Amino acid sequence: MQHQWQFFRAGGVDQVLIRDGQDIAHIGELDQKLWVALACPTRGLEFDSATLDLIDTDHDGRIRPPELIAACQWACGRLTDPDELIAGGDSLDLARLSTADEAGQALVQEARRVLGLLGREHDSTISLADVADRSKLLTAMRFNGDGIVTAETALEDASAAQTIAWIGETRGTVDDRGGKPGIDRKRAEAFFKDVHALIEWHSVGLADPQALPLGDGTLAAAQAVNAVREKVEDFFTRARLARYDARAAVSLNPTPEEYAAIATQELTTASASIAALPLAPVGGDAVLLPLVEGVNPAWAAALSALRSKAVKPLLAGRADVLSEADWRLVLDKLTPYKDWLASRPDAVLGTLTIEQVLAAQQTEAAVLALLAQDEAEEPASARMADLEKLLRFKRDLVLLLNNFVSFGSFYRRSGAIFQAGRLYLDARSCDLTVKVADAGKHAALAGLAKTCLAYCECTREGQKMTIVAAFTAGDVDFLFVGRNGVFYDRQGKDWDATIVKLMENPTSVAQAFFSPYKKFLRAIEEQVAKRAAASDAASQAGLGTLAGELSTADKAAAAGKPPADLAKLPGSKVDVGTVAAIGVAAGSISAVLVGVFAKFVELGAWIPLAILGIVLAISGPSMLIAWLKLRQRSLGPILDATGWAVNGRMKVNVPLGASLSQTAHIPAGSKRSLQDAYREKRGAGTWLLIGLVTIGVLALVWRSGLVDPYLTPALRHANPPAATAAATPAR
Repeated sequence: MQHQWQFFRAGGVDQVLIRDGQDIAHIGELDQKLWVALACPTRGLEFDSATLDLIDTDHDGRIRPPELIAACQWACGRLTDPDELIAGGDSLDLARLSTADEAGQALVQEARRVLGLLGREHDSTISLADVADRSKLLTAMRFNGDGIVTAETALEDASAAQTIAWIGETRGTVDDRGGKPGIDRKRAEAFFKDVHALIEWHSVGLADPQALPLGDGTLAAAQAVNAVREKVEDFFTRARLARYDARAAVSLNPTPEEYAAIATQELTTASASIAALPLAPVGGDAVLLPLVEGVNPAWAAALSALRSKAVKPLLAGRADVLSEADWRLVLDKLTPYKDWLASRPDAVLGTLTIEQVLAAQQTEAAVLALLAQDEAEEPASARMADLEKLLRFKRDLVLLLNNFVSFGSFYRRSGAIFQAGRLYLDARSCDLTVKVADAGKHAALAGLAKTCLAYCECTREGQKMTIVAAFTAGDVDFLFVGRNGVFYDRQGKDWDATIVKLMENPTSVAQAFFSPYKKFLRAIEEQVAKRAAASDAASQAGLGTLAGELSTADKAAAAGKPPADLAKLPGSKVDVGTVAAIGVAAGSISAVLVGVFAKFVELGAWIPLAILGIVLAISGPSMLIAWLKLRQRSLGPILDATGWAVNGRMKVNVPLGASLSQTAHIPAGSKRSLQDAYREKRGAGTWLLIGLVTIGVLALVWRSGLVDPYLTPALRHANPPAATAAATPAR
């Protein structure tokens, strides 16, 4: 029979309710289109990362449905009743462990062994702390079953320890359970394979007398030859050209002009200009290369090394000069050595010498024996790891399901694993906060959430992190970059928070209603400020000019210039034409206002509807846009931008938003004094304005005739129709 599921509605999405262990056991049968999330990261969540790493079997840093299903099935298969997973907690009665297969029986035996090692043989309950403590002890042991040995594992065998260090240097290291760098069998076997290949190659060279004509000195001879090979070939080629045509000798040797150019430099035997010259002069019948006297000083040391390390040992004769035939003979005798070097196997042994390679070969058996001893402990280590894994799943698996298959923890307001903490800023608290790695990249996708988002940089004791907080209630008038607040993480630690990026979106329809008026007032304030600043600048400029003229009045008088005209002071002279123009404009505006007012008064009983229409015309578009955005406001893009794969839209409606961002309220039962010693006092101008507005409103109401039934005939705006007809004389 198909498993029966139960769903609840939240965020505009049907979400599965995890009721009992059978729901967990059959989670793989639930259509993944009904899962709220299809992937989540293993870091940046308020969840034990060690548990997530156990579920993340491919170690890619993400949890996907197949991995979560496998974890549920494994845990249910190790328990007699999967309801133990619903119960939670980090302790387990051994009677609840399934013994239906060998793996289950081995798990029970390991649990009893751990309790015995802890001196609690008669206990029937084991906890995660018990296993974790035992696991720490096992990790600290010399052989802990992780298949990795370190230099310390070798103890007093210094040779084996040195070989382990060489393997780590050439093949890389891997951390053992204790976090120390070591080597595993794969690295050791690859290293010793190269060691054997290199030793076999070296043995071939030792067995061939032609490959090493000078024994251990062959390498030095080859290096001495290679150091001067190109320059020696250059000398003998020049000598052959000079013998071919004596006229070429002048051009083949340095010219006086070249020596003159060199002479102007600060010379040493290492100068490049000297090293570029031939090894020795050529010309006539001279075809011998001197190795001691009459050589280029820049190459004297190299030629001396050639003479002592290659020519004399290989030719066994006089070596003060070198003929081209002798040079070819030296090269021929070193050719087998060169060919032997070229056949060296491509072994990854770094800079190890042949002596070190031979020493490493002697420790092969000891190193492999250490690895075998550690691997022998692997079954017990694996059982210990499985026991810890089961206890972690018992504690954490249901919580993960309620934050992955469904978002029950979020909608029950019990703290979702993606919620980083609570932000206090602008007289409100925000519970929908998420850690982000890069605010810019996150904002590119999170903008689709249609939510007011504030990216905050949080600092505490030299540590930094970035969060994004969703403001889903209240207004956004005083949210701006640079505003400071306090952030409390899930562990209760307080962080300094500063807004570094803001994405504005409406938080409610009511806020959108007042938004046009606030923008209008801000625009007026900005324009007034600009005009005032411009007028002040012009006035200051005029005063500055006048002050300059006054300060130089005596010099101007001496030069016959007229004194400064005080009438030119700013504002001291009014143009008649300007006054007339202002009067005409004011009259026109007044006429228009009077006409509009008259038409408005003629509406009579329709005046309230007219006022409502005006208000809707101003605020309606803003409220409509806000309503549409609030309908689209969702949690999905905010989480998707952090690495989640949210399957549904996950709406954040107005009631939910109001619970996620709470504004300040005075607690119930508190006493409140309304006396404010610093309240702003209204001046005479304010009261005059209030009086004029009140009189205008009363006049409109009177002209509309709405209050005529409540007034005496003399105060009514118009006489009743019957009275008017009676007062009209007959014609």
